[in-house]
Amino acid sequence: MALSRRTIVLAAGCLVLALVPPIAALTNQPFYLDLFRRMMIFAIAAVSLDLILGYGGMVSFGHAAYLGIGAYAVGIPAFYGVENGWLQWGLAAAVIGAISLRTSGVSFIMITLAFAQMLYYLGISLETYGGDNGMRLAGRSRFGGPIDLREPAVFYYVVLALLVLLLVLGRRLVASRFGMVIRAAKSNEARARAIGFSPFRYKLTAFVIAGGTGGLAGALLANQTEYLTPDFMHWTRSGEIMFMVILGGMGTLFGPVIGAVVLLLLEDLLSALTAHWQIILGPILILVVLFAKRGLFGLVAGVETRDG
Repeated sequence: MALSRRTIVLAAGCLVLALVPPIAALTNQPFYLDLFRRMMIFAIAAVSLDLILGYGGMVSFGHAAYLGIGAYAVGIPAFYGVENGWLQWGLAAAVIGAISLRTSGVSFIMITLAFAQMLYYLGISLETYGGDNGMRLAGRSRFGGPIDLREPAVFYYVVLALLVLLLVLGRRLVASRFGMVIRAAKSNEARARAIGFSPFRYKLTAFVIAGGTGGLAGALLANQTEYLTPDFMHWTRSGEIMFMVILGGMGTLFGPVIGAVVLLLLEDLLSALTAHWQIILGPILILVVLFAKRGLFGLVAGVETRDG
């Protein structure tokens, strides 16, 4: 059976990412290890947003809140000498699991934005943990055994494994009955309710899954930068993550990965040329929206229908 264009693109992408550590070692360029690891961490955050934005139609301008929660769930315990990664991420998931939103449309957008800004200003007020200046991470998370995040290559492959796992599980999720209900609610929530489903419960579950995954990305980001700041939760960070999703292709799961890689590469390259690199990115987004309705992934893989 001939391989589809999409399968070839995905396999090639995974191979390239897997080869980064040995290539970085051979060329003595550890910078690329950090750069691609950062790309994959933001790809995890972008995929988590795509689950609710691309498939559920929930436009969240507060997704960076979960990035910050995950980061502080690592930083604050580490401040007190607790470096057990399983405990830290469990705390992040517990906080996110308490979220309950019963709004839609513009109200939903405003509440998610307000929630993120509330946490942003809360972070600024925490002078014990650096306030507006942020704080250094006392120590990277420890999981025991061979998973030692202090080793750059090990940390890299942990992030890569988590990204691949998220894509596999995400694909299964959106193809399941749960995913079909989420997509049905996006198309016509009243009709989904009329045939016996409770869209609120499904949407809330999807929101919690997306928030928990965003928290995971935040925990990884704190370990990556070894520094955390309230800026992780600012609404502009939410905008950047949404930019990645739209640029790569909403409702494709794999598109946000491409969007994260392209955006961060452009940021790295353009910021070396001008401090106003966002001015260049704006027209790029407009062109993608106008001429590539399925995003960059749609152009590369020839995707015509929503990824299932």
